[in-house]
Amino acid sequence: MGKAIEQIAVERGHEIVLKIDRSNQELISNIQDADAVIEMTGPESAPSNILACLEKGVPVVSGSTGWLDHFQEIVDCCKSVDGSFLYASNFSVGVNIFFQLNEILASWMQAHPDYIPMIEETHHTEKKDAPSGTAITLAQGILNSYPNLSGWNKGNGNPDELAIISHRIDPAPGTHVIRYNSIIDSIEITHTANNRKGFALGAVLAAEFIVDKRGVFSMKDVLKLN
Repeated sequence: MGKAIEQIAVERGHEIVLKIDRSNQELISNIQDADAVIEMTGPESAPSNILACLEKGVPVVSGSTGWLDHFQEIVDCCKSVDGSFLYASNFSVGVNIFFQLNEILASWMQAHPDYIPMIEETHHTEKKDAPSGTAITLAQGILNSYPNLSGWNKGNGNPDELAIISHRIDPAPGTHVIRYNSIIDSIEITHTANNRKGFALGAVLAAEFIVDKRGVFSMKDVLKLN
């Protein structure tokens, strides 16, 4: 993903001033030389990376998933330093439009209790978290319209929760399916990533958007979907 982001950023006329990974983490102290940072690491390192960048006064775009129990801490830090932060579980333009479609469909379907919602997602075997951050975002979009559901689960059969079924199969850049099943029929919407370019392009668009801004943002702001 980092290589794809770098390629698109350079193609769009940007300069990569610093690349940080496990081998050179100490260089994060030099991050103030950047106009914006795209943080794509993992749940163990994302919170500290984001905080370090915010404290240096650098706008941060993060696509790491699995760390959202620290999200409010990040938001509070961003506000305290008058910084800029944008988080997305998925930067793909198509996926973010899919998020909106999911919310609209859920708002319609909740009036028809014979249809039971569920989510199924498939990714490559190197993906560490399951369900995916994208699936969790989709789940929240459904749960907002279903107050009778107490949360989501990994397909344990609890009828009081939304089921998310995860598959890890190679090669698979990512597929997310929303299904509403009834005895009579089923309704389904699907997003399938053909490659990772869409995620990388969206991340660069987000970085372009956040430069010189102050506050906490999402891809809805970048794509004007609000």
